Amino acid sequence: MGETVRLEQFLDAGLPIDLVNGSGDSLLMLAAYHGHPATVRALIARGADVNKLNDRGQSPLAGAVFKDYGEVVTVLLGHGADPEAGSPNAKEIAGMFNRPSVDL
Repeated sequence: MGETVRLEQFLDAGLPIDLVNGSGDSLLMLAAYHGHPATVRALIARGADVNKLNDRGQSPLAGAVFKDYGEVVTVLLGHGADPEAGSPNAKEIAGMFNRPSVDL
């Protein structure tokens, strides 16, 4: 839900930054896929791995491209997210779903 402040409190209390759910989705993946740029920024600032793939081989960047969350894409790219990481990768998804506004 993008509750950045609340998430930061959990992280301050010791929640691992690259914690994953049962599908291997990291906190960053979930924030990116659900379009929460402030949460994405906060997680990256605390050291989240921008290229951490989930169990299906998907990256946070690919998820943001798929959902067409331009601001999240920009934040991830600005912090070193690899457009060719994962399968399908962000470049492939941009082509499949005709996301011409995504500059990868």
